Formats: sequence, structure tokens, C-alpha cells
Amino acid sequence: MDENLLNDVVAQALAEGADAAEAVGAERRALSITVRLGELEEVEREESRDLGLRVFVGRRQASVSGSDISPEARAKLVARCIAMARLAPEDPYAGLADPERLARGPLPDLDLYDAAEPTPEALEAKARAAEDAARAVPKVTNSDGASASWSTNQWRMVTSAGFSGLHRASGFSLGAAAIAGDEAGMETGYEGRSVRWQSDLPEADAIGAEAGRRAAARLGARKIASTTAPVIFENRLAASLLSPLIGAISGPSIARGTSFLKDKLGQMVFAKGVAITDEPHRRRGLGSSPFDDEGVANGALSLIDDGLLTTWLLNTSSARQLELTTTGHASRGLAGPPGVSTSNLTLQPGTRSQGELMKDAGAGLLVTSMFGPSLNGNTGDWSVGCSGFWFDEGEIAYPVNEITVAGNLIDIYARLVPGSDLQIRGSSNAPSLLVDAIAIAGL
Repeated sequence: MDENLLNDVVAQALAEGADAAEAVGAERRALSITVRLGELEEVEREESRDLGLRVFVGRRQASVSGSDISPEARAKLVARCIAMARLAPEDPYAGLADPERLARGPLPDLDLYDAAEPTPEALEAKARAAEDAARAVPKVTNSDGASASWSTNQWRMVTSAGFSGLHRASGFSLGAAAIAGDEAGMETGYEGRSVRWQSDLPEADAIGAEAGRRAAARLGARKIASTTAPVIFENRLAASLLSPLIGAISGPSIARGTSFLKDKLGQMVFAKGVAITDEPHRRRGLGSSPFDDEGVANGALSLIDDGLLTTWLLNTSSARQLELTTTGHASRGLAGPPGVSTSNLTLQPGTRSQGELMKDAGAGLLVTSMFGPSLNGNTGDWSVGCSGFWFDEGEIAYPVNEITVAGNLIDIYARLVPGSDLQIRGSSNAPSLLVDAIAIAGL
């Protein structure tokens, strides 16, 4: 969206009584192709252009958004936003980011935009190739489809504090879902990848074959009796264990006092040797950005250093409430005040492979699928539905399903051992993770 248009919106808001304002423009183009059983099933195309405005009248704030950016519509949007702000309750911590914290000068080039635009035919061919490879795997009897997609996104922000920044990124995705079957039943398996550059996407037949392999490996899954045993979380999903951590160290949770880690800053939360970092300037990273969603300069941050919790994650509002300084983790959409989120979160790898972790543990559960997590944010009590494989004497023995693992995350984090098999697959990544004993609910 044109920078001059956003500057005009901000200027109009100030002229009509706002003390401060920020305008954001978002543009998106996307195309997705889905095939199933060799036939074209769905084609989705998206083109959108939206405008968001947040204004401050004293310590009162409001935000609105719309897709009509004509002069008449913009005037109505500004008037409506200011009228809403005047009726809003006062928030002593509301306001734009402090000018000295804003990103200035040339913004880093993070190599997030690939100008290649695949044709619908090219996307369909990739999806067909992935599904064909999945269906060719022995014991795969059906398909839940395969899809290929492309998108470009552009986000521009202008504020009355003098910030103007542009963030542009592309995305390419490919995934397949296979169904394997035998006389005992059916199991599903999925594999998919998303990248910024088309050239970084794995080959379609490799993605499809992995989806089929994972489905076939699940056949013959058993139920097991409830027990307490070592649990290894596979690297594809191990980063899910970090989601409660991020919520627990976010500034708004700390300010509300609703975090199970609220008293743990500067203390050991993980075992020695464990490190967790956040890197917004990772080249081609799926979570990368040159500035946060308040225009604040961001940079690499160590959240857990040798097991020690080093920081809260803060936006401007929560930082003011806690009498601290924003860490550049503001996150927002077109409307609403900013929240807090990470960019490229990584639990750094250890030295033991997944196989070596299994040998260290002896017997236990390898989790390859999780669903329906439950968390008490005040206490850290956590549970999640799982399926995976039971291993014995360090070797896979048989698949298992319909189980739940549960424990307190303070205890789980303190005993977590990272493996060496880190793969960067998304915006939150971890190697396989071993916990020496967790309650497993089965039969």
C-alpha cells in the first residue's frame, strides 16, 4: 500500500483530534491447488488490500480496519476510530512506542521475498506428484489429498511518531496426507513443508513418500496400560512444548499475574546446557521481520541461557506496566492493540541423536502426534493427547495410540534433554526432546 496514503490517514486522524495515530496497510495475493485421488478438487485464489488505523486520544485508544480505501471510506474510518477512542476507557499504559526505540536507518534485508509466481498448472503438478508418491507407498490404500500453494504478503506501517517501514514476504507450501489400511484398521500420515523461497521447497515425491511412510508405520497401533515412563517428543512437534513457555513469559501474562513462571525470572527453569533463542533477522525465516509490529527495532534475544530464564517478552504497553523496556516482541493484526509473540524461536540442539536418546532411556514412548493440549496457565499443569511408538531396549517395538501424557511443565522443563536432530521447519523449532519420566494415561 502506498506510503503517502498511510501518511494522509495519520495526518487526517491528527487533524480531527487524535493525539497520536498509526496506520497499517496489508496486501495479500495467494493461490492454492488441492488434488485428491488424482483429480483436481479445489482451487482457491485470494487478492486483498486492507487498511488498519489505531488512534490515541489522551490515554484512550481504539482501532478499526476496512478493505475500502477510497477517500470517502478513509474519512469515515478515521471519524469512526476517533469517536470510538473518545468512548473507550482510559489505559495508563496506552501509547505509541517511544521514538528512541523505533527502527531507524536502512532496514535489514532478510531475503524473504521470492518474486517467482507459479502458475496454477505448476502448483497442480506439484500436488499431483506428491499425492502420487504417497499412494505408491506399500499399504497406502487411500488419500486425504495433497495441496500446493503460493502467497505474497506486504505490510507497511506509518506512525505519527515518525516511523515508516515496509515488510514484504513470499511463501510456498506443499503437503500430502495418506491413508494406510489393513485388516485391523486404517491410519493416516501427513508431511508438509512451508518456505519463503520456492527453491528451498523439498521435492514433491519426497514429501508424498514421507506422508505414505508415516501412515503405513502407524498400522497395528495398540493401546497400552497407564504407566510412568520416559517420553521422547519427535523433533517435528517438539516445539509444541515451548508454546506454554512463551505464553508464560509474555509481558501481558506477567502483568496480570496469571503465569506459572511469574516468579522465575533470573532462575533456572531448564536444565543446565539448555538454550532457547529468538531470531527475528534469520534470513528466509518464516517468522522473520525487520521490525516488530509497533515499529520497534528488534534483534536476536536469548530467552533461556544455560537453563536460566533471562527475560520477559514485552511490547510497549506491558513494558510500561512492568516499568521495563520493550523487547521488540509486539505482534498485531490490522485491528486491536498489539499483543506479544516470538519470531523464529529455536531450542538449540544437544549432542545425542534421537536413536541415542532412545538407548539412554531404554524403554518408553516416542510421541509423533499430539492433539487437544490442556494447560492451567497459573500452575503449569499440562496434558495432551498423543500417538506414537513404544520403544524397548532402545528400539522401536510397536505403534501406540489413544494415550495422554500429563505433568507439570515446571517439572518437565527442568528435566528436558534436547537431542541433536534440529530441523528448521517453521517459525518455532526444536530437536527431539527426552523427559526421563512422565505420567502416561492409557487403558
